[in-house]
Parts: sequence; C-alpha cells; structure tokens
Amino acid sequence: MKSLSETWFADGYIDFELKKYTLLAYLQEVNKYFDEHKLYPQLADVIFHYNNLVSFRKNKKFLQEHFPKKLTGIQIQKLQLLYEQMMEDDDVMQQLEEIIFYAAREMQATISNGTELYEMIEDKLKISPVGIIPLEQHEGYFFLSNKLSATRVYQYRLSIYEKHDEKFRSIRTEFINTWYRSFVNTFEHIKTELVRNRSQLPNPAVYVIEADINLPVEETLLPIAKRCLVRYISKSRH
Repeated sequence: MKSLSETWFADGYIDFELKKYTLLAYLQEVNKYFDEHKLYPQLADVIFHYNNLVSFRKNKKFLQEHFPKKLTGIQIQKLQLLYEQMMEDDDVMQQLEEIIFYAAREMQATISNGTELYEMIEDKLKISPVGIIPLEQHEGYFFLSNKLSATRVYQYRLSIYEKHDEKFRSIRTEFINTWYRSFVNTFEHIKTELVRNRSQLPNPAVYVIEADINLPVEETLLPIAKRCLVRYISKSRH
C-alpha cells in the first residue's frame, strides 16, 4: 500500500481540494484492506498520520521543524527567510488549518472502523497455557490456531523498554513451523516435540491462542495475537 509522507498536508502546492483528493484516495485504499479483514500495517499507518496532524496543530516546535522548506538556494540565511515568509502567509496558514481539520475528521472515522474490527477480532481470541507454566515467562512458544486444523508455532521473547519515563513491553517472534492437529498430534504433544528438539528452551512457557474465525495471518491474526499475549502474560505476573 502506498502511504502518505509524514508532512503530506504541507508538501508541495498547498490547496484544500488537492489535499482532499490525496487524502480520500489514501483512506479509500485503507478501508479496502479493512473490508478484507486486513488491519496491519494499515491501521498503525493511519494512526501515525492522525497523530502527526494533532502534533502539527498543537506543537509549534513540530510546525517549525516540519514545515516544507522550498529550496531556492543553498544559503541557510536565504532558506530561513523563505521559511519565515511561508509561516507568515495568512492565506497559506488558513489553507493548512482547513486541510488539517478535514483530514483529522476523516482519519478519525477510518480509525474508528479499524478499531471496531480489531476489538471484534480480539473478542474472538482465546489464550490458554499448555501444561504447567514456569515462573519465568519472558521467553517461550505460542501456538496460533484457527478453525482449520493447522497450528502455526512461534517462539517469542518479551523485553521491557522505557519511553518518556514509562515502561513498555515489546515482543519479538520467530516462526518455527506448522503442525496439523489430530487425535494424536495435540497441543501437549507439539509442546513435547518442541522441548525434545529445541534444547535452548528446556522448560518453556507455552500458550495456545485460538481464533474461531478464519483471518489473514500476517496482516491481522498474528499482530493482534501478539498484543493479546503480551497483555495476558503481563496480567498473569501481577
């Protein structure tokens, strides 16, 4: 999918109708993916651009750093002068305000559509441990299973990072293989095979994430499952 630039609303010729056309073409493509139950990276992309608009409108520093600089010379002083002239152009700034107001409203509607789809899918996921879960759960495996018999197996690793004095958990995953469940090939049997054949994790935490709906794996099911697993493990450790 072709995305917008970070400052699409202020790039090039600043005209409301032109920017409106650019925005609606982008959102039409995003909503097309949503109709196919494909959420990522489209949902994250729209949220990014919406946050950019909010920051642009509220943060003067952001405005100063990101306002397009029309390169008509290489002297810093001249560029700065042109830059300041654009900032002082009331007509240009009024156009920008109209563009930003309209774009934020349209993006909010699209984000709402994506969020509703996300929550609907999240409600259909069920996470449960496979066997006994060790005290150390930052690394292990999870099985991603839908209504079909195929079970995709991933190794995961949780890590903690700090941002703006807040702690966040992130998850890194590696696809291992696909197993096909049967009367003999149960989740417990798959776990036993993993422990037997992958000695680097002799006592892993193992979870199964089941979905009662068939969904695109890479664009929807896997990203949502990963977020749900991070939240599940975080709650279980408190």
